[in-house]
Amino acid sequence: MVKDALQCDFNEGICNIPTSVNASASPQVQATNAPITVIYFTDPICSSCWGIEPQLKKLKLEYGHLISIDYRMGGLLPDWNYNSGGISEPKHVAAHWQEVSTYYEMPIDGDIWLEDPLHSSFPPSFAFKAAQLQHKEKAVLFLRKLREMVFLEKKNITKWENIETAAVTTGLDTTQLKADIETHGQTAFAKDLDLARTWGVRGFPTLYFINNVQNIQTVYGFKPYQHFENAIKLVLPTAEKIDYNKEWQYLFSMNTTLTTKEFSELSNQSIADSEQLLQALALDKLVQKTTIKRQNIWRLYTSD
Repeated sequence: MVKDALQCDFNEGICNIPTSVNASASPQVQATNAPITVIYFTDPICSSCWGIEPQLKKLKLEYGHLISIDYRMGGLLPDWNYNSGGISEPKHVAAHWQEVSTYYEMPIDGDIWLEDPLHSSFPPSFAFKAAQLQHKEKAVLFLRKLREMVFLEKKNITKWENIETAAVTTGLDTTQLKADIETHGQTAFAKDLDLARTWGVRGFPTLYFINNVQNIQTVYGFKPYQHFENAIKLVLPTAEKIDYNKEWQYLFSMNTTLTTKEFSELSNQSIADSEQLLQALALDKLVQKTTIKRQNIWRLYTSD
């Protein structure tokens, strides 16, 4: 039986894994071309993982030349066979997501759990692993789209028609994706679960920063950006970040969408100043906004 898998602890900033795990091995990875490999255990419906999107985006801009992020699925919600706990059925998630939205300053619409609740997070996890088999970069965009669909658009991402839409949007071969979801994607997902159990992953997000001589730093749960940067500096003291362009034009050229919190993190401005600038750009029809429960997500303006 699973327990409190979708109850994210504000103090730790973690979405707890639904089963207890005992580490049987220390994290080890094969050396890559990048000085640092980041093993990121996550889940498509992990609200704390949605909460660290601003930090991850900034990390990629400042240290992308030094890191390779390996996305692994963790299996947050196998099903609704709960034993007990604060969240024992879908309707309880709706109010909880509203709480975490305010805490992380990231837009979330929890009404999906009232209108079209997901029965599991496994199907979109299968889909992500299948997408990785096609194209690792497109798979990351695919995961972002799945998250926008479930957190913002109230789309049930266990359903093929919604998975297919995300795949088309991110340029994946949908025929191949559907075939791989039923076969290789599930096998790859099972391997991720085995790895999470072996390493003792207790919840999401969990990120292991590992250098080429297997020195490890872990960032566990929702943390401010400085924790991610510190992890890099501890495994690679010589790491130097890129002073990237923080103008709005550049930031939107690198991101299809940005929440106000993401724009704030990337532009090094306050939430209030970011909102003021983005609202002014919207008035000039340079960007357009979508409001989710009083929080906004932005994209470049189109006339469609």
